[in-house]
Amino acid sequence: MLDRSDIRLRAAQLRSNFEEAGALVVDPPLLQPAGLLLDLYGEDIRARAYVTSDGLRGEQMLRPDFTVPVVQMHMREGADPARYTYAGEVFRRQEHDPDRANEYVQVGYEIFDRDNSAAADAEVFALMAKSVAGLGLRAATGDIGILMAAVQGLNTTARRKVALMRHIWRPRRFRALLDRYAHRVPVPQSRQALLSTDGVLTGTDAEIGKRSRAEIDDRIQALREDAAAPPIAENELLALEALMAVRETVPYALEQLRDIAVDLPPITPALDRLEARSAALAARGVDVEHLDFEVSYGRTSMEYYDGFVFGFYAETRPDLPPIASGGRYDALTRRLGQGAEIPAVGAVLRPDLMLLLEEAQS
Repeated sequence: MLDRSDIRLRAAQLRSNFEEAGALVVDPPLLQPAGLLLDLYGEDIRARAYVTSDGLRGEQMLRPDFTVPVVQMHMREGADPARYTYAGEVFRRQEHDPDRANEYVQVGYEIFDRDNSAAADAEVFALMAKSVAGLGLRAATGDIGILMAAVQGLNTTARRKVALMRHIWRPRRFRALLDRYAHRVPVPQSRQALLSTDGVLTGTDAEIGKRSRAEIDDRIQALREDAAAPPIAENELLALEALMAVRETVPYALEQLRDIAVDLPPITPALDRLEARSAALAARGVDVEHLDFEVSYGRTSMEYYDGFVFGFYAETRPDLPPIASGGRYDALTRRLGQGAEIPAVGAVLRPDLMLLLEEAQS
């Protein structure tokens, strides 16, 4: 059993290292407004966070992470550029896995910088790699932005693109939508019946449920427009499937992705960013030649990231979550910036898991 004082001491050491790298220490409140987090992540977050109610402040959540409050703080009053570090408790409900801690200490490092995103990505990754050196961890990397660029570049309707973008972090739902938009699966009988009806709801139709008549009519019209749209072209779909299957070391992954870009040219700018990041990582001493890269990495657990993503894992303990993880979240600054935005990247460490692995190695 790890001693809490040992965990706090390690957290303080890590935070001190990040201060030496130029970061300003910040300490967001434990209680965060629930409304903001619900707007960002939807009701799904209720299953992962502790929610309470305050007569004056409304619904509040025990801090599920540091990134959102740090972004809020920076967009409200931060200098430009800026680096921040923090160390403190976060809280996650673990009803699906009671063996995992529902309260643990997290140490982080965040960069807000407009000048060189590739260099900032490399700086964060290299700091995390240095922090976990000696633990024998495997580094995994990816780039959500490549898949996003591919979806945005598809030759299909704007409504379909919005639906696919919304479900990028839900691979099964994403796959089902792709199959439907490519006409690879038959239209369900229930939908066929709906599409074959004349007009929309009539005044004699019974209204059941919470949706208004206008909302139902809009939904029926949207389904009809989608049914009339041509399928996603087979060459685009095959290229997208090949894209999602790329799993190689960085140089070979980039080579494969350049080939795929022949059929999906909109991903080229994202590949240029990957190439620039690879060079920046190599300049910081990272062994890029043997660094794993997977286009689909992070799709089930990194919902607010929109670019570079990475994690460090203990292969001898597959039951453990990442010891360190992070990525780029430019879009989050846009959503919280009230019209302003700034490129941003960050990562967090679990000092308790680091101590656990060190204890097992001793």
